[in-house]
This record gives sequence, C-alpha cells and structure tokens, in this order.
Amino acid sequence: MSDAGTGTTGTGRAGARAPSGGPVLPGLPGASRCLVMGVVNVTPDSFSDGGSWFGAGAAIARGLELAAQGADIVDVGGESTRPGAQRVPADEELRRVGPVISELARAGVPVSVDTMRAEVARAALEAGARLVNDVSGGLADPGIPRLIAEAGVPYVVMHWRGHSDQMQDRAVYRDVVGEVREELLRRVDAVVAAGVDPGLIIVDPGLGFAKLAGHNWALLTHLAEVSRLGGWPAFPVIIGASRKRFLGTLLAAPDGSTRPFADSDDATVAVTALAAAAGAWCVRVHEVPANADAVRVGQAWREAAGGR
Repeated sequence: MSDAGTGTTGTGRAGARAPSGGPVLPGLPGASRCLVMGVVNVTPDSFSDGGSWFGAGAAIARGLELAAQGADIVDVGGESTRPGAQRVPADEELRRVGPVISELARAGVPVSVDTMRAEVARAALEAGARLVNDVSGGLADPGIPRLIAEAGVPYVVMHWRGHSDQMQDRAVYRDVVGEVREELLRRVDAVVAAGVDPGLIIVDPGLGFAKLAGHNWALLTHLAEVSRLGGWPAFPVIIGASRKRFLGTLLAAPDGSTRPFADSDDATVAVTALAAAAGAWCVRVHEVPANADAVRVGQAWREAAGGR
C-alpha cells in the first residue's frame, strides 16, 4: 500500500480549492458545492436511455440542453456498459462521440469522455474534452494512463472487475468497502506509476459494476472511506447512482416488478442530496434540473453540520 502522494504538483489538489474545500481541477468548473455531470449516451443500447440520443444531432442538442439546465460537465459516451453489453469496435465508438464532443466543446461546454480506449480518449481530448472518465480504471487499456500522463488532464479511476458480460458474476465480497478501497488503491498506485499526476485523479466506487444492491448502499454510506486510499491525500469522489437497477429494485411494485429506469429519477435526486452532504465531489446523472437543486441542498446541509 502506498504511503506516497503528499507532494502533489501545482496542477493538482495542492493548487486552488473551491470555497467548499473541494479541489478545483484544471479545465473543470470550481464550485462551492458538489458538481453535476450530465450524461449523454450516444448509443442504441444503454440501460437507462438507449437510443434516445443515438445520432450526432440529437446528442449535441441534448448536451447543450443539459448545460443550459445547470450541468457543470457533460459526459459523452459511445459504448454501453450495461450488464451483458457487448463491446463495439473502436472506430464505431469514435464515429459516435467525435462530432458530439467537438460541437459541445466549441460551444464552451466542459466535456468529459466516457471511454475505456486510449485511441478514443486521445481523439476526444483533441476534439476538446477536458476529462477522461475510464470505468475500467486503466485495466481495459493500459495506454490510457500513459495518455493521461502526457495530456495532464483530470482522470476518473473507477473500481472495475471486468467487462459487462462478466462483471455481475464477480459481485462477490466479504467486505465490500474494504475490498473496493484496496482494489482502487492498487489502480491509483498503478496509474501514478505510469506517470499520472495524483492531483488529477478522481475515484469512483463503481456502483452497479460488479456490485449488488447491498454493495452499492454500503459504498454510498462510506464515501469518506472510499476517498482515502492508503497514504494518499483524500481523492475527490464521483458517484454514478442515476437510474441504476438497485434503485429500481428498492422501489419495486407490490408484485415485485422493478421500477422502470426512467421512473427512478426522484430516488436518484435523493441519493444526490445525500452524496453531496457526505462530501462527494460530483454526481453523474441523466436528468439535471432536480439534481442541480439537490446538490445545493446537500451543501447547505453539510455546512450547517460543520462540514466543508
């Protein structure tokens, strides 16, 4: 376990901080509250909104709408990571996300790219993306950490145990919080060894990725522990609970049928407020307006409780 990381550079968390005490990462907005990341899935098969924004025109319009509604960052992805999803070729992923990122960046929207491929991440950064959101934490393509090291951009390292067709078979833990922290620490140490500035790393516990409902709830109630890995200073944490199956299961009808994905948006808002109050750096959501309100509620709660 690493005991390094106390000497971040001026581009990382040793630099400016938001009034809340959270980090201001280069190229991204700083705020006195948890940030809101709006999701644009340029896919025909994503679990929550598959097909709704499949096509450059629809996706660009959706990204601009999310920004106008209060999204601090718009996350653009071209490959579904729902359980059981099959991978798409890299050229198809690029075809989907390239024009969307270019147009949103041209409009001044802070854009992140949701990808596990270095070649897609590189093209996205060249098109104007400011953050790479890698659900595999560098495991799917070891070239991504090297690219991040070269580019000097913020990097989301998520807890991941395998691709979508394998991950739910690996949702086995004795101590989910401890094991996720240990596995995230190994990924952080690995990407830093590849040259990534630790001050640019954001960690994600990977809700729903090789996690059952109980695992997700345990992680959500231990965000402070998730942010502290080994001897590193606390990392900013991003939470992606929006429309996840564990919310639909919680809200199941009396006959046991799971609540449809889009009908769990109110529950998502509740999780957003709680995560913001617990100190999350950012929430990744499909609908922005109510979540933008929720992070402000969470920040007020946090300040009243004496948090920062």
